[in-house]
Amino acid sequence: MLFEAGAVNRLGAVADGSTVSDHEPDEQEREMSIGASVACFEHGGRKINLIDTPGEPSFVADAIAAMRVADAAVVVVNGVTGVEVHTERLWRRADAEGLARLVFVNMLDRERADFPRALDSLKAAFGPHVVATEIPIGAEHDVRGVVDLIDLKAFVYGGPERGAAEEVEIPDELREQAEEYRERLMDEVAENSDELMERYLDGEQINHEEIVTVLKSGVTAGRIFPVTCGVATRNLGTNRLLEALVEDLPSPVMRGALAASGEGGEAVEVEPDEGGSLVAYVFKTLADPYTGRVNLFRVCRGTLRSDSHVVNVGRHQKERVGQLGQPLGKDLAPSAELGAGDIGAVAKLKETRAGDVLCERQEELAFAPLDLPAPVMAFAYEPRSKGDEEKAATAVRRLAEEDPTLDVHRDAQTGEQIIAGLTRDHVDVVVARMKRRFGVEIELHPPRVPYRETIRSPAEAHARYKKQSGGRGQFADCKIEIEPAEDGVGLEFVNQIKGAAIPGSFIPAVEKGVAEAMEHGTVAGYPVRDVRVRLVDGKHHDVDSSEMAFKIAGSMAFREAMEEAGPVLLEPIVRLTVSCPDDVVGDVIGDLNSRRGQPLGMEPKGSATEVKAEVPMAEVLDYAPDLRSISGGRADFSMEFDRYEQVPGHLAAKVVAADDGAKVSA
Repeated sequence: MLFEAGAVNRLGAVADGSTVSDHEPDEQEREMSIGASVACFEHGGRKINLIDTPGEPSFVADAIAAMRVADAAVVVVNGVTGVEVHTERLWRRADAEGLARLVFVNMLDRERADFPRALDSLKAAFGPHVVATEIPIGAEHDVRGVVDLIDLKAFVYGGPERGAAEEVEIPDELREQAEEYRERLMDEVAENSDELMERYLDGEQINHEEIVTVLKSGVTAGRIFPVTCGVATRNLGTNRLLEALVEDLPSPVMRGALAASGEGGEAVEVEPDEGGSLVAYVFKTLADPYTGRVNLFRVCRGTLRSDSHVVNVGRHQKERVGQLGQPLGKDLAPSAELGAGDIGAVAKLKETRAGDVLCERQEELAFAPLDLPAPVMAFAYEPRSKGDEEKAATAVRRLAEEDPTLDVHRDAQTGEQIIAGLTRDHVDVVVARMKRRFGVEIELHPPRVPYRETIRSPAEAHARYKKQSGGRGQFADCKIEIEPAEDGVGLEFVNQIKGAAIPGSFIPAVEKGVAEAMEHGTVAGYPVRDVRVRLVDGKHHDVDSSEMAFKIAGSMAFREAMEEAGPVLLEPIVRLTVSCPDDVVGDVIGDLNSRRGQPLGMEPKGSATEVKAEVPMAEVLDYAPDLRSISGGRADFSMEFDRYEQVPGHLAAKVVAADDGAKVSA
């Protein structure tokens, strides 16, 4: 489209790494879009802000964010495979954002490409109001043009050159089919206008402008979804697609006000009025090691000018706006000002991130947060080179700023640094970008399950620490009783010493010794939780006793008592929520049962079914690829920690053996 519109002078190709939007090295290497790319250009006297978004589910965050700032969506469908799983998901997202939608059936020159079959799959997935406005001339390798069903005109393409479309007569073998498709189109269009319907039924001739006006109204209202077609790599049909963007899809004014919330959460509408007070929404943040942070935004109301001042109303921070730019892939064309409906970029805003709102002055205004999938593919990571910890932390934090589906944190229980994404590919791209952009390499390994230990019965122990090596010695004697405590207590230490058996100044040392011993339990060396410890008796020496001696004695006593108190291993239980199509619910539940899961119930959620279950964390560390395999990529899941439970005996023995093996190899 950029080539056909004259915005660029070369027809790029994904296979050659020469497209405008896939300009990142990893996008060229993988031959796919990874991040959203903006291209601002003009066609037919109209300004078009095009956001090319990834189709791969691993990088869906940018597609969701782009829908928040778009007025319409062009859904590109493969002419061979038709509607795919991710197509349905993004369609539902676009519907939730109230976007007009137009479909472009691509790759019609491929073997087994079939436009009628692709159209049938679109109707089956999205309903009867999906209607063709074009059909191809020829099939597979012989496709050579398209028929415009609105005006019943045919166009053939002699090559990929700009303006290569030539109007011809509709081929005889296609005329009957074209008239049949046009009748279906007119039936749909007429449904959106009583006047047009009456004239259509009376057999009156309806001109191009009248049809297009009603069609555009129906598309804007979400009642019609036009389907165009072509072959992008041969520039076949892209001129027709450009015309469809202008003729069939709404402008910001036609789309109307955007929903937001004002003071006290009250619903407000933001009209696309260039003369109004400024409202700009930041939908993407780019982390560049040289230019710093670059923010992409849409002006929702008013006008944003270069070299001006704005307020980030969510963070209550004033920001200085430098030079505004309008992107064309990786290039930025300077712009003095941008009005309502425009997409632009600005660098070096100090506090602003994706999701923030910029206004002329402080006011209560916010847009609903994006509904993003939870990152579920987690890895522990560490720098490949010692001493790069801070460098790695900075790099991963900067990349997390530009990708809200990336979760980076330190696991408080295991102490590991965790990086979690939507899929393994997602995490691999982040690792590669850390190396390329920030010069730091990290290694990934599966995160450790944060097992815990506790006791099931009371016990007591008596420990004496005595050391004499000339001069002042060490002496401490203490007797403790332990028993299970309530969930969540951790350590409850009770001092029941009577008299001066142990001086008060040494009691904290005993407690400290017990606490340190609880960091490494006697079952497999995991932290111990929920134990009540009573210090009931002891002895001291006026000269040889010390805090260190009583700390060691307390530690010895606890370890001895725990051995006799029925120590057990605990594992974390997570609450899992799986959203999947009805036809795979049985397979999902069966798989959860095989993972020692306990299903909690099911309920319909839109076109999917939501399955809730409690599952041991150890059983779902690798759940993401397995669920994708079971559901054909049509299911999502999220999980959150719920509680700890005792590990069954035979499995506890395996955990202990595995830990012992790890310690030996280390």
